[in-house]
Amino acid sequence: MSVPARRAAATWSARVSGLILALVFAVPMAAVQEQPPSPLEGIESFVERGMRDWGIPGLAVSVVKDDELVWARGFGVRRLGHPEPVDADTLFNVASVSKAFNAAALGLLVDEGRIGWDDPVVEHIPQLRLYDPYVTQAATIRDMLAHRVGLGRLTGNRLRWISARDRSEQIQRLRHLEPEIGFREGYVYSNVLYMVAGEVVPAVTGTGWEAFVEQRLFAPLGMRRSLAGGSRLDDSGNVAWPHQEIDGEVVEIPRRNFDAVGPAASVHSSAREIANWMRLHLGTPGEFEGTALLGRETVEEMHRAQNIIRRPAFEPLAAYGLGWRLGTHEGRHTSSHGGAVDGMNTLLMLLPEENLGIFITTNTFNGFTGALAAHIMDAYLGIEGRDRHAESWQRHVEQKARVQAGRDAIHAARIRGTRPSGPLGDFAGGYDDALYADAKVELEGGRLVLTLWDDPLQVADLEHWHHDTFRAIWRNPAMREEFVWFTRGRDGTVDGLHIDWNLRPAMLQVGAYPSSYRRVASFRRVAPQD
Repeated sequence: MSVPARRAAATWSARVSGLILALVFAVPMAAVQEQPPSPLEGIESFVERGMRDWGIPGLAVSVVKDDELVWARGFGVRRLGHPEPVDADTLFNVASVSKAFNAAALGLLVDEGRIGWDDPVVEHIPQLRLYDPYVTQAATIRDMLAHRVGLGRLTGNRLRWISARDRSEQIQRLRHLEPEIGFREGYVYSNVLYMVAGEVVPAVTGTGWEAFVEQRLFAPLGMRRSLAGGSRLDDSGNVAWPHQEIDGEVVEIPRRNFDAVGPAASVHSSAREIANWMRLHLGTPGEFEGTALLGRETVEEMHRAQNIIRRPAFEPLAAYGLGWRLGTHEGRHTSSHGGAVDGMNTLLMLLPEENLGIFITTNTFNGFTGALAAHIMDAYLGIEGRDRHAESWQRHVEQKARVQAGRDAIHAARIRGTRPSGPLGDFAGGYDDALYADAKVELEGGRLVLTLWDDPLQVADLEHWHHDTFRAIWRNPAMREEFVWFTRGRDGTVDGLHIDWNLRPAMLQVGAYPSSYRRVASFRRVAPQD
């Protein structure tokens, strides 16, 4: 080849190479991250199969490995019947994954020496009163974040407790909540105490919890679209809509705002942005892109066992840290947290020894998030031969049949042919409870209607069940149903309303009942105001 020809060929080769490089670097990072890395070859078909079986409208996932976001992608749609797709930037309510952000917000104040993990909460919130004067004085920030105070849930169907009232009233009423176990005697999960712990932030700084989290955590992590509460959520934007399986069909349900217990469950984020949050906890804990945002010791304390979670003998140990649940997967330590509110289901899983983080979020309640996380962990650990989805789906099908049989047994026990002990108007009136505040029963169109807390979003139609027992069918279908009954006093007049809260439904896809974790609230009849 002549010199001119060689020069021409070299020039052409350089131009082609330059063009290839330009095309490579012109591809947006989002597009590169949508392609799964080699360990996750075939992952898309696994996701699509799981979504099809579970009826999941939309799902987003991100994977962090060795301080790098290696995969972030959305599947399906934000809202059934609408074409807008879920992508890596779609906002979801991550529910109880918010708890770790609450712990980190308090950790910032620990780093600054403004609080200590073992400060009694009452030192910062003097109006706090719990069921026992000793526990009021002794319960620390650590106790509340580790679920070891002994106070449990208050109402059923995910989070719902005086949601139209401010946090100060909820704190004031806590003195009437009796414990489920003794103080520091075990693990009892409490959303409301996470809210109380979060209120230490404004008590110390003068800045509201939501603003503090967004300014001190989201901003330095580049989480520009994430929100620490739901009140500013723009439904018209790139936001997932909640869905739920009801009567065998996945349907759209109303969105509810959980800001009343915000530090427990109100963070909204995306798969891409929450990847930065995972990076903060992996590698060098507390450091993000070379900058220390939290002290390493503070982050490690969040991931250190604070409270053992009782399990059957000889099973792997499980514990709770500060906003994180600690366990194992195939011999590797895990730090994780799930989250579930109406129509939203999330799982964040860290394998610190592998410097691996996984985030999965969906817009309906399901058990697929755990199977997908296990599949991804297996892939990076080189574990083959297990179909995690098939295993979990089979367990779900079997459990659903058992739960349905339990529900059918409740229906079979209904006493047919009975009627209320008097005219329906006898039961109408106002009712009050020291813990659960106020309720109102009205006669509308020949049927009774129950309203809690003067909140138009907490309304149920009372369907006669038997005798003076009714089934409360909530007008928000996501809340499903509760049983309520009335009692009469010695003089024969109605003097009490009783609500059987289903605190943890055995399977929400079947209904709010059966439930093995329940609490009965007894409201007393109050005299009408002149």
